[in-house]
Amino acid sequence: MKVLIIDDERAIRYSMRDIIEYEGHFVDEASDGKEGLEKVIQNDFDLVFCDIKMPKMDGIEVLEKSLSKKTVRFCMISGHGTIETAVECLKKGAKDYIEKPIDLNKLVSILNQYNIEQPKLSDAKTKKSSKNQNKNQESTNIASSLMVGCSKPMIEMFSFIERVGQTEARVLITGENGTGKEIVAKALHIISPRKNNPFVEVNCAAIPSELIESELFGHEKGAFTSAIKQRKGNFEQADNGTLFLDEIGDMSLSAQAKVLRALQENKIQRVGGEKDITVNVRVIAATNKDLREEIAKGNFREDLYHRLSVIVIRVPSLNERIDDIPLLVDFFLDEYCQGANIEKPKLTSQALKKLQSRLWSGNVRELKNATERLAILCDSQITDKDIDKYII
Repeated sequence: MKVLIIDDERAIRYSMRDIIEYEGHFVDEASDGKEGLEKVIQNDFDLVFCDIKMPKMDGIEVLEKSLSKKTVRFCMISGHGTIETAVECLKKGAKDYIEKPIDLNKLVSILNQYNIEQPKLSDAKTKKSSKNQNKNQESTNIASSLMVGCSKPMIEMFSFIERVGQTEARVLITGENGTGKEIVAKALHIISPRKNNPFVEVNCAAIPSELIESELFGHEKGAFTSAIKQRKGNFEQADNGTLFLDEIGDMSLSAQAKVLRALQENKIQRVGGEKDITVNVRVIAATNKDLREEIAKGNFREDLYHRLSVIVIRVPSLNERIDDIPLLVDFFLDEYCQGANIEKPKLTSQALKKLQSRLWSGNVRELKNATERLAILCDSQITDKDIDKYII
């Protein structure tokens, strides 16, 4: 399939291009509406992704003028506050729309929906695609080796992780507490070209606001009372590797401003220092909060949000993947019983049904704790009565 991306944000074009090419399609780009319209008219594209707000010519005009001259499928790219406009575009002939930050599920779904016979690519492009496929096979599905699951939502997520992991795109991981966002971040790092370099994890919610800047950027000797020696921060520790900012929604606005500068300029300053230090870090962030709501409340910087969320991966809740509960329970029982050197109890089918019918507000973390409790309190068999008795 021949695809055109029209968007004035280079990071959006590049991240979309990586994924679309990974799927085996030909991709061209345009950085504004006028250039995009010219390319649509002069070429035969099967699918056009077109931003709505652009310089020189907006997406609505590109859509109208393109459809007046030829038949082509349009998928509009809508930023914050342009959803109503995107819906209006559907009435004008667009086939779909996708929101920023780009949702991988939606993007791949659109590609699959409109996929037609793919044109033959050049020898170089074909070789590149073959090389990427071999590289992907060699990874032996690292994501699925770190996370237990074979349900449809998990299989789709594993596939997205492997696509994105091999790029340099920044990723924002969203999902409820206990779903395993940190494991997704580790999988992205292990698959990436940075896999042999440091993976540094920071829990922004666990560090007091007055210490977060020193933790991230380090400090010079004498910067504050307890700074008895120079210390390198997390950005320096993760140089040439990956920095995972967990619970980014709990970071102070002051620290957010400095993280934004680090992402924009690839430079940091230690607390109490004046020297710029160049860093080369891929940042992956995670949150259980709705950052758009936090932006509206004034708790999170919108410019930082857009820097972090080039790609968004949502980790499904356990209630969305109940087919994985038998696998997870078996895995947790194995893990606990081997470590405790006790016999692994058997689970009745009625007990499994009980577990699958329950609402897991704490997700996989809660299920793991419940499984360990059952292993401790039950004998050779776990029944549905044990579920009622020991799991509140």
